[in-house]
Amino acid sequence: MRKTNFLTLIAIFVALFANFGTFSAQAQTTFKCLQTLEGHSFAVSSVCWSPDGKYLASGSGDKTVIIWEANSGEILKTLEGHSYSVYSVSWSPDGKYLASGSWEITDYKLKGIVKIWDLNSGGCIQTLEGHSDIVKSVCWSPDGKYLASGSSDNNVIIWDAKSGQRLKTLEGHSWRVTSVSWSPDGKYLASGSDDNTVIIWDANSGEKLNTLKGHSYGVISVCWSPDGKYLASGSHDKNVIIWDAKSGECIRTLKGHSYAVESVCWSPDGKYLASGSIRDNGEEGIIGESFIWDAKSGKILKTLEGHSDWVYSVCWSPDGKYLASGSGDKTIKIWDVK
Repeated sequence: MRKTNFLTLIAIFVALFANFGTFSAQAQTTFKCLQTLEGHSFAVSSVCWSPDGKYLASGSGDKTVIIWEANSGEILKTLEGHSYSVYSVSWSPDGKYLASGSWEITDYKLKGIVKIWDLNSGGCIQTLEGHSDIVKSVCWSPDGKYLASGSSDNNVIIWDAKSGQRLKTLEGHSWRVTSVSWSPDGKYLASGSDDNTVIIWDANSGEKLNTLKGHSYGVISVCWSPDGKYLASGSHDKNVIIWDAKSGECIRTLKGHSYAVESVCWSPDGKYLASGSIRDNGEEGIIGESFIWDAKSGKILKTLEGHSDWVYSVCWSPDGKYLASGSGDKTIKIWDVK
């Protein structure tokens, strides 16, 4: 009898210890949400930190761009001027300007639109027209001289940011261009497309250097690593792929999301990747889900849950301490990821 009780106690102890270990591991996978920014009346499609990390910009289906004070969450400016959804926002390297991508209909014809905003005045100083369909992505070059835009017309355009002149049209994708990203040295441009590929371009000549094939469905987001050696891409196939930017080789496929990966972003030190998606939470419905990955091992280190809809955009603060996420639930969350 004593032996049985002793074994029972051991079994209970082991079970408790195992549960405790599982609880601790789960606790380590959750980050604290510092703020929830509310101000948009429709889905938030894009978020971007200012170069100094003091401000956030967000673009939304409500046709507006909002500039937020990151520390307080206060709305500083609401930029109005787009006629339809804003799909992408990008801050200039000097922090003085913001680019936004959208579309308009003029004389019954759809055209893609890029607007450049003066953030001191809040006014639109240029409207760039050249795409024949929605502009899904905009990105400033590291030196601030150029803008790249990717569109549902299958093309990428490189613009002179100062004059607004169209310098090059990069043709090579067979379907919508969903994302563009400059290499840190400004020599190359990457574009992701619904044709399932990522293309690397010579930004100076416009030459197509490599086509990266590995996703089984459309590519939604591309992002260059801070050292320029790697590219990350998120796709409708639920995966994130890390590529060798020079050879085009698939180095690692990160699997863990249950649905499309809408956004990928490298940490400033290049050690981690963030990705945004959703998860089916059973009777409670879907919830927004973001992962923090160890870029070297491909392991999921952290899970961020709190949005009640798709996470469409993730962006790391310049100091690497915070992550912003924009969602279909109309909000932006700032997470402590230290």
